[in-house]
Amino acid sequence: MTVIIGLEIHCQLNTKTKLFCGCSTDYRDDGPNTHVCPVCLGLPGTLPVTNKQAVIYALRVAKALHCEVPAFSEFARKNYFYPDLPKAFQITQYDKPLALGGYIEIEAEGGGEKRIELTRIHMEEDPGRLVHKGSGDRGRYTLVDYNRSGVPLIEIVTEPQLSSPKEARRFLNKLRATLEYLGIYDSEREGSLRVDANISIKGYERVEVKNITSYKGVEKALTFEITRQKGMIRRNAQIVRETRHYQEARGVTTSARSKEMEHDYRYFPEPDLAPLEVSSWVEEIALPELPDARRDRFMQQYGISQNHARTLTGDLKLAEFFEEVTSGMPEIAAPWTADILLGELNYRDMPVTKVPNLHYRALLEEVKKGSVTDTSAVEVLRLILNQVMEGQAPEMPGVIIARLGLSKEEGESFVEVVASVLKENEAAVADHRSGKAGAINFLVGQVMKATRGRADPKEIARIIGDLLKD
Repeated sequence: MTVIIGLEIHCQLNTKTKLFCGCSTDYRDDGPNTHVCPVCLGLPGTLPVTNKQAVIYALRVAKALHCEVPAFSEFARKNYFYPDLPKAFQITQYDKPLALGGYIEIEAEGGGEKRIELTRIHMEEDPGRLVHKGSGDRGRYTLVDYNRSGVPLIEIVTEPQLSSPKEARRFLNKLRATLEYLGIYDSEREGSLRVDANISIKGYERVEVKNITSYKGVEKALTFEITRQKGMIRRNAQIVRETRHYQEARGVTTSARSKEMEHDYRYFPEPDLAPLEVSSWVEEIALPELPDARRDRFMQQYGISQNHARTLTGDLKLAEFFEEVTSGMPEIAAPWTADILLGELNYRDMPVTKVPNLHYRALLEEVKKGSVTDTSAVEVLRLILNQVMEGQAPEMPGVIIARLGLSKEEGESFVEVVASVLKENEAAVADHRSGKAGAINFLVGQVMKATRGRADPKEIARIIGDLLKD
């Protein structure tokens, strides 16, 4: 069964004021309904005025994603009644969007690059925010906060060219990185990037899943929905065109309503806003170094692998951190940062900005000098990260190594330990003698455990080989 996925990504633009009024967009730490005015509340007699900086940010995205910017675009009214929309219509763009086409290249399933084409990018205002009180799918009551109403958004619509949840997540990771590099949105703001996904099995009806708010959530929501649809097909049940919501706590999608069609919204041009004629602005927009360009530079400048370069440049803050600590030892800093450090940070849900550069670089220098094994160095890193998370002043790596006795020792000093391990693991020794490749790794692991990682695994493997010679 062929899976077909298209995404609609809503990104909040990180402007100081809203799209059509002067209210601040920095509202999340303030009380509800404190960043509102007659314009964003849609009171009678008010007139919107387009935020120029928001248009420039949107054009910056369009240029970075290889879009065509038409000579003429305009805002429209999308009419629907919902509690979070005080005007009973949303100012958006319909048949004359800001940008058309474009593409993003992602890593393909089997290697290489896959181009995902875009349909359009258009601008619109964010609706308000509904706060559900209570538990379960149905809260006891719902509150409305209009602080978010009017915050500038761009909606990026893809062609239905994604074929798996993993591809969708790769696409979103690449898009998020590009938006961060462009400096037009704040990834740490709650709700700054929200995703609607259209999923279908080829030959069957399309289903939309609304308002997925995390990257892991997108992959999980798509996986569940694909499994649900395939199960219905096997049971000969009818798949209906509908809108579903993703219940993140339960990991399921639930039916919300039948899918609206375009004519249901009764679009018509916004009479209070002049059309946009901004295609000439694109030439004046200077783009920063974007993820693909930085990846290629990392490979050339630092001599690191494509996989490490792709990982390190997939997040702007991680790329900046790497360049701050890598001087003189990229061959060590690249695998340590991309593989070990990133894994530890993901486990702790800790941002790289919390890692003390001085301590991390000092640890890499200890590894480079050979004064500590990789195993012991990982133990030191974990202690430093835990100290930071607990609000303590982190110890320098050299202090931790001395305090815990983690200094690397010559392999010969562990001959007796190796002999003892061989005696205690006769079955593994027999497996090794019979040619089983994994047996030596098990024995080395037991020695490393007994020595608390202070020995070089290669030296231990050599000593084991010497002791087991006939």
